[in-house]
Amino acid sequence: MTVFIMVAGAFTGAHVWQETAALLAAAGGEVHAVPLTGLDADRPAAPASVDLETHIADVIAAIDAVDAGSGREIVLVGHDYGIHPVLGAADRRPLRVARVVYLECGMPQNGVPALAAVPDQALRARLAERARRGERGGELAPPSRDEWQRWGSVAGLSDAALDRLTALAAPQPLGTLLQPLRLTGAVTAVPTTGVLCTRNGVSIDLVQRLVDFGDPALAALTGPQVTFFELPTGHWPMLSCPTELADVLLRAAVGGGRRLRPVGADAPPAHLRPFPVDVPELPRDRRGQVDLYVPDAGGPRPAVVLVHGGPVPAGARPTPRDWPTLVGHARLAAAEGVVGVTLDHRLHDVADYERAAADVTAAVELVRADPRVDADRIALWFFSGGGLLTADWLTRPPAWLRCLAASYPVLAPLPNWGLDGSRFHPARAVTHAGALPVVLLRAGRETPEIAATVEAFVTAAEDCGARLELVDVPNGHHGFETLDAPEETRPALLRAMRSVVAHLTG
Repeated sequence: MTVFIMVAGAFTGAHVWQETAALLAAAGGEVHAVPLTGLDADRPAAPASVDLETHIADVIAAIDAVDAGSGREIVLVGHDYGIHPVLGAADRRPLRVARVVYLECGMPQNGVPALAAVPDQALRARLAERARRGERGGELAPPSRDEWQRWGSVAGLSDAALDRLTALAAPQPLGTLLQPLRLTGAVTAVPTTGVLCTRNGVSIDLVQRLVDFGDPALAALTGPQVTFFELPTGHWPMLSCPTELADVLLRAAVGGGRRLRPVGADAPPAHLRPFPVDVPELPRDRRGQVDLYVPDAGGPRPAVVLVHGGPVPAGARPTPRDWPTLVGHARLAAAEGVVGVTLDHRLHDVADYERAAADVTAAVELVRADPRVDADRIALWFFSGGGLLTADWLTRPPAWLRCLAASYPVLAPLPNWGLDGSRFHPARAVTHAGALPVVLLRAGRETPEIAATVEAFVTAAEDCGARLELVDVPNGHHGFETLDAPEETRPALLRAMRSVVAHLTG
């Protein structure tokens, strides 16, 4: 028999597991939804006395209550914040735990507090400042009914479920978010399963992509004891789809789920596959953070600056400016008679958009200062998660910016990125674009979450009369240049490049 010990996320308690627990029990499992001190009604406590160690002790007590000689295997399930006390407890009882399930949460690291996983970046910054001032007591008020979206996608939640989530929410003791998680490393021997909710912006394919970037810190995710499941719902699957969640947990308990492919196991990862258009092997000219591909033509030439997507882990090798897609676009631009430019920027995490925006601005100024470049004729071309960086250029297009292009871009913050209140919202910024031409390459098989941001952008652009040109790739996926058949993608790439060049040279 499997014993499921389940720990809820921020502001919630054992009550959220009610339906899932009943289904697991009906399937023959034993279920313990852990009441957390200071969050559950039957474990009240003064906020100042409750921290992460308090909740780790709550979970350890639940583990120790299971008879070690009974032969029952313990599966710990941590949702959201709940993964922190789960990992702390599993690290101290590694021989008692058969598997840890990461349900809609990050990968906490030793010495890092749960605050780092708070999605709302503005709130995270305010709480971090309080921590720096030594204000570790008190509590954080729970979200109102309209504020849950700031903590994760509410997709799939009925009105009744959202009302229940709000009515039963409790203040979160600040100590639970500010105290660092301490791990000895023993928990790394425990098998793990990740359950990802795609409506919150994360999928198994996305995690595979991050692994493929080559960051050594993510290599452990390809281990034989690590599996993954997806659920097509938002951040609270125990309320939106308890039947499906119970099924996934039962399968996880016996080692089921999809496994990730180690880097280079069968073939090069998608981002390192060849560019689908034959382009001349023009050498690069590396200048600081940018590489220039300069055509053999007289006089200063217009330039297309290619801005990679992300987030890309800091340890990724090769770095984006050497990826075939970016180099291919730059050489294609040079073949059309303009300077092609690739660059590296520091979008390593969704919290890095400010820094990445500054990096792109600096790179553009470096390019414009090059004597081989016509500083008054520049196009910017953004990819994937770099799409949010278009917002600044759409809001205040400089006179020298002759065109803006984007390939399979993210054009509004995804639910779990915590950027709703930021300036990085192209679907809003496009209303200020004026006469700036925008060339948008749209993938017909884009993920629903990203496709929704693109459609919101297109609608806003059409409503305000923006100069938007759509180049559709009907059967294209996100990253279609190296994923899909060349005959599908090549015509769209050539059309888009020639349109951009026409805006630069016309």
